[in-house]
Amino acid sequence: MDPVVRVSGGLVRGVNRGGVSSFLGIPYAAPAVGTDRYRAPQPVVPWEGERAAHEHGPTAAQSPYPAPIDAVLPSSVAPGDDYLNVSVWAPEGADGLPVMVWIPGGAFVRGANSVPTYDGAAFARDGIVVVGVNYRLGVPGFGVLDGAPTNLGLRDQIAALEWVRDNVAGFGGAPDDVTVFGESAGGMSVATLMASPGADGLFRRAVIQSGGGTAVCTLDDARLVSAEIAARLGVPATAEAFAALDPEAVVAAQTAVGLAIQADPDPARWGASVLRGGLGIMSLFPVVDGDIVPGVPEDRLREGAGAGIPLLIGTTRDEFRLFLVPTGVAAGVTAEVLPLLGQRYGWPEQAVRTYAANRPTAAPGDVAAAILTDAAFRAPTTRLAAAHHAAGGSVQLYEFDWATDVAGLGASHALELPFVFDTLEAATAMVGQDAPQHLADQVHRAWVDFGRTGDAGWPRWTPEHPAVMAFDVESSVVTGPRADELGLWG
Repeated sequence: MDPVVRVSGGLVRGVNRGGVSSFLGIPYAAPAVGTDRYRAPQPVVPWEGERAAHEHGPTAAQSPYPAPIDAVLPSSVAPGDDYLNVSVWAPEGADGLPVMVWIPGGAFVRGANSVPTYDGAAFARDGIVVVGVNYRLGVPGFGVLDGAPTNLGLRDQIAALEWVRDNVAGFGGAPDDVTVFGESAGGMSVATLMASPGADGLFRRAVIQSGGGTAVCTLDDARLVSAEIAARLGVPATAEAFAALDPEAVVAAQTAVGLAIQADPDPARWGASVLRGGLGIMSLFPVVDGDIVPGVPEDRLREGAGAGIPLLIGTTRDEFRLFLVPTGVAAGVTAEVLPLLGQRYGWPEQAVRTYAANRPTAAPGDVAAAILTDAAFRAPTTRLAAAHHAAGGSVQLYEFDWATDVAGLGASHALELPFVFDTLEAATAMVGQDAPQHLADQVHRAWVDFGRTGDAGWPRWTPEHPAVMAFDVESSVVTGPRADELGLWG
């Protein structure tokens, strides 16, 4: 018999398959449409009778990944009003189990809990209640408009965590035993939530995958981006004006501005904090507003925010290959271009020489990918780990090193996701047909163990003893991998 649970809005009927109950597309807030698209999340609208929770709900307004990235990275785009929703997977008959709340990534302009890779059935099979969250993206989530609260996407995430606190017991989860985990923009969100007073007490543990603690910008710089989007739409940068627009028109304008920033990363035009916090590939993301985001998360953690939260954090080895190889950018980088890139992006003086010497047979584009991986992901991750450790926090660090044979990606950004969720069959476009199941078993088990106990199964990381779990066909704990390169970034 299909399970029925009472939540804040009423009764929801899920589906039970193989001992795992799924409840998909449950609203945790009222539809954020019209003027409410630029207001703080409102209480969920109750419904009569039982609400079917058999299919994922709508997604926030967004476009699919563009070619050629779309060939390896799936999108899930489903228009509709109730896009502030969660999906829940739980073991049949669960009671008082640990909870893991998933925040999807997508550069703060894409992402959904309905991506097949994020299916939570394997976590539920292994005794974890999983909740996947949708939240506002793009301008509605992270634009700075007159008349609108800041950081609405983060406010949505906090509202979802409050929904978990108030409702997860009905699914067999323990509301005081919550781990928040996310990748890319989702990982950056987790870092920001660790440092946010608005999320105090809503989770016990945190996992940050491919996301650092500096992905924030100033209000003034964020206004520059929002004003440019408004100019392209021919409206003032106000909540009232944007609320009257077709959401798809807003998506198109924000996409155009994002491409303009990538083509011309001029700090005088866009603001230095946009270029720094956005890693050169994001244009809309959290802003330091003195409220939900009181300061740069890395600084806040160093000062003691979230010090009692055990942290599992890491990257893939070749993060930036996803952005450079399928697009053909890497192939166009020559030995003569490499130093020019270093000047443009402010790489350390010795970066090109050091990385190239360590990779004597690598093409210049591969060297550029390695440098950008460390600049945008590995160095910020290590700095955040150090900040958390300095305040007395527990840190375990990993690096995902297994390389796919698809499209020259190597161990690229997002490759670890189907291993974490144990959903390799849903991600063959990226991992290929012969991805090692034993590695998925190991990675998934580490996340499950961390969600249960706060210990992923290897030594804690400290600056003096930088232990890193290197996940590969043969996984092992290594000490300070590629320290000469990492040390260039301060």
